[in-house]
Amino acid sequence: MDGSCCAICFSARNTSKARLVIMFKLDARLLGDCELLGKFKLCHVLLMRDANYPWCILVPAGEGLVEVFDLSEKDQQQLKLESNTLLHYLRNEFNADKMNVAALGNIVSQLHIHHVVRYKNDISWPSPVWGAYPIKNYAEDELQKIVIRLQQGFSDLNLNFKIT
Repeated sequence: MDGSCCAICFSARNTSKARLVIMFKLDARLLGDCELLGKFKLCHVLLMRDANYPWCILVPAGEGLVEVFDLSEKDQQQLKLESNTLLHYLRNEFNADKMNVAALGNIVSQLHIHHVVRYKNDISWPSPVWGAYPIKNYAEDELQKIVIRLQQGFSDLNLNFKIT
């Protein structure tokens, strides 16, 4: 398994009580731009390495997912729960003026949903964040602090968060 693969196991029981293991691979571009924070029940949670904005990405686990409608009805409801809970948490934790949420997928086709904290005085306001300004890298100590802050906060969200 190479560094771009995140093997996640999901258990399903059939009549013989055997476990079905599904391998899941995060797109290498997402892993290259983000820190993997952990996983909710359905989605991996990533932090975009752009200090201009607090910015998390949810990636539903499953092979071949491109659009939200590719998910089962049950998983669509779980995604909605995880996304809305994340939006509420980020808005409160970072005192956002506005939350932006988007699933574009024009460059990375793997289904992923951006959750971006916006401020009226941020570098791109009121325009979209994509391509407006160069990414501002976190200082290493700043990155570690925000990773720990988010992981601790996500653990309290009742979404079965696990650090991976």
